[in-house]
Amino acid sequence: MATLAAEVAKFGGAPGRPQGLAITYQRLMLVMLVFAGVTLMIVGRLLFLQVFTDRAGSAQAINPLVPPRADIVDRNGVPLARTIDAWSIAIHPNRLISNPSELAQKLAELMPEKSAAEYKALLSSGKTFVYLSRRAVPELVAAVNALGEPAIAFDREPERLYPQTAMAGHILGWTDLEGHGVTGMEKVLEGRLTDPATRADPVSLSIDSRVQAAMESELGAAVLKHSAEGGTGIVLDVRTGEIVAMASMPTFNPNAAGKSDPNALFNRATMGVYELGSTFKPITVAAAIEAGVIKSVTQRYPSGAPVQIGRFRIKDDHPIAGSANIVETLVHSSNIVTAQIADQMGVQRMQAAFRALSFHEPAYVEIDKGRPLFPRDWSRATVLTSGFGHGVAVSPLHLASAYAALVNGGVWRPATLMKVSKPSAGRRVYSEQTSLTMRKLLRMIVLAGTGRKGEAPGYRVGGKTGTAEKTASGGYSRKVNISTFAAVFPMDSPRYVVIAMLDAPKATADTFGFTTAAWTAAPVVSKVISRTAPLLGITPDDTRDLDVSDMMAMVAKKEK
Repeated sequence: MATLAAEVAKFGGAPGRPQGLAITYQRLMLVMLVFAGVTLMIVGRLLFLQVFTDRAGSAQAINPLVPPRADIVDRNGVPLARTIDAWSIAIHPNRLISNPSELAQKLAELMPEKSAAEYKALLSSGKTFVYLSRRAVPELVAAVNALGEPAIAFDREPERLYPQTAMAGHILGWTDLEGHGVTGMEKVLEGRLTDPATRADPVSLSIDSRVQAAMESELGAAVLKHSAEGGTGIVLDVRTGEIVAMASMPTFNPNAAGKSDPNALFNRATMGVYELGSTFKPITVAAAIEAGVIKSVTQRYPSGAPVQIGRFRIKDDHPIAGSANIVETLVHSSNIVTAQIADQMGVQRMQAAFRALSFHEPAYVEIDKGRPLFPRDWSRATVLTSGFGHGVAVSPLHLASAYAALVNGGVWRPATLMKVSKPSAGRRVYSEQTSLTMRKLLRMIVLAGTGRKGEAPGYRVGGKTGTAEKTASGGYSRKVNISTFAAVFPMDSPRYVVIAMLDAPKATADTFGFTTAAWTAAPVVSKVISRTAPLLGITPDDTRDLDVSDMMAMVAKKEK
């Protein structure tokens, strides 16, 4: 007992004190162990979520799942469409603490696309969630955030950006707010662009952004100069069918497609179908050579008097007196002679010639296209007028593919907006000899005929003008034209078709009152070729040309 008392006295307490301290110590240790265990569990859970939770493409509480999309680039890797992070602004009306009227007025000032009354109705709706703005710029986000309303929520979401703005808008198309392709190549390539297995790699189109920019620039300038309703231009590789440039005016910016004039969304190159006038004459001549109707370019036809069809007459503005050979027929663009050639061809062979070029079906291209107006019943009048580009309406892209076949050795290939490493085999439409003859004839039209203003010095251009009266209710308008120039260069070794078409151009002082293709569309092609040929690896050379001396002699002899 003495010993115990001494020990107690030593610690300054009663005999039960050491036991109480031990119990307290044990309890403290237990609490610390529990706290450490809970902390470890929380940290472990956070680490698990950090490492194993996939948040790619999520927009937390306010953003729907938007699939990432691959970039779209031109044939040289220049970005045309890519995905970036943008801001979205939303609100939870059921959590609102501000006065709806006051907040609505402030929102209307920052985002005027809705009125204050519309915002008030939205804020008073009691809904759990409503978007205020999608793809908002950072400045707007900061301004809305400064309002201090806790019910407003902000987050990042994927946005499709078109860095070249309006360039190639009709080709690219655009995406909706949920990130899905609506039209153009964005729609065509939807699966490829969003497939997790392929979306890391950009998709290469056939277009060259440098050539596209030049075509849009020159075409836009011509549409403005001639106060035209619109226009279109195409550059097509004759060997592969690749579309190197395709423009349609008016155009639009795919970054703001929803705010564009509906008329601007219409792609005249593929969706529009037109009677393309005298640009069909070389096609008629080539088909007649293949059929044996034309056995030599020296073959002559009466050219001085109109061709009668019932109560109608086919005539020329400037008839060739007496008779004309095939060279003169195309150089002087004779409707009279071309109608006679078509008449000799007859219904079956003329139809077959156009079907071989797919004029009876929509153009072969990936994006939206219009259906040609191809007569179901062919009368003699249909045959004769189709020979010089009336009665059959096709898209400018149809014409580009046809001209490629005329000059590339006679093989028709489908057009494509995809960069290709190996062209399709295509189908033979003309013999190589016929193709060579057509190259000479097209070169002659530029050297001595209606295509003179389409020449680009050093690039040996060949082509054909076409001026057709525009269709109107109940017939044709005699004062409004569709003016087209279809060209190829260089004619000694054809590489590219270049087409320019103006819809309802008006005369200017320097066209002397004319709205024909020779004065309006041909100069566009000349400028485009001069600007883009060096970019395409073709250098000007005044020492080379296609030998057309024999044909030139035929025309010169007639003109004496």
